[in-house]
Amino acid sequence: MLKRTKNFFRTTILGGVIVILPTIILIFAFRWLFGMVGSGIKPLTDLVVSTIPLPDRYDQMIATAIVLTVIVMGCFLVGLFVRTRLGQWIYNGFEDSVLSKAPGYKMVKETVNQFLGKKESPFSSVALVRIFENETKVTAFITDRHDNGTVTVFVPTGPNPTSGFIYHLNEQYVHPVDVTVEDAMRSVISCGAGSEKLINSLDSPAWNHPSPPGG
Repeated sequence: MLKRTKNFFRTTILGGVIVILPTIILIFAFRWLFGMVGSGIKPLTDLVVSTIPLPDRYDQMIATAIVLTVIVMGCFLVGLFVRTRLGQWIYNGFEDSVLSKAPGYKMVKETVNQFLGKKESPFSSVALVRIFENETKVTAFITDRHDNGTVTVFVPTGPNPTSGFIYHLNEQYVHPVDVTVEDAMRSVISCGAGSEKLINSLDSPAWNHPSPPGG
């Protein structure tokens, strides 16, 4: 009887933790994100507080809402402008002459496009590759194929997929998987969480019997 009671309390508490803990983590994540955004726009919110009479108790909250609204409207207006021929011409010129020369700009832009669901991507497909020519598998994006059978892949580092390593591997060590670039990118950003699709989509006996180098 005592054992059943202990098991009941233990499983009940664990059930409560399983329900409550993810919610608490999500709340803290939102608080952290909101705090980071608030710190970034603090100069603007201070300007709003100093120029617009607001209730003392809620001045920072209202100022933050005003600044975020202005930023969202600004993004909308910029997006509307670059849809025009003139806006597209100005943006392309500025990007080619200034932004494209900044280190890492292209990779950051392409990563953001992928994360937001844009189709533009330097990655043609997803693969699990054996960079050490053994059974160790890493997530990679195929970026180029060559006539001599070599495949160029980009192996991102998590949780920041804008940095990583470029490898030029024999095709036998590159195993494409039926996973979208978006799903693979999400698993990289989440440090491997959600990699079931990558693992389950792999159906190749080469993993169990890796080919020797050069053979």
